[in-house]
Amino acid sequence: MPQALTQTKPVPTGPTATIPNREKALRILSKSIYKELRQNGYEPKQIVALATELISQVTSDIKDESPLD
Repeated sequence: MPQALTQTKPVPTGPTATIPNREKALRILSKSIYKELRQNGYEPKQIVALATELISQVTSDIKDESPLD
């Protein structure tokens, strides 16, 4: 018995296609990490300290990659 063909929208490809997916994935990941930390007894102040340290690490990376003027 032949199957009916269904039309689907083309899936975007390339760098711009992954940005919304990555942003959504990062939101999901951050919520998951936060929930896990809270369930393991970490206080909000401790989680802020962790976030601050992560930002510091990223800032250092950015500075290291920037060409000197």
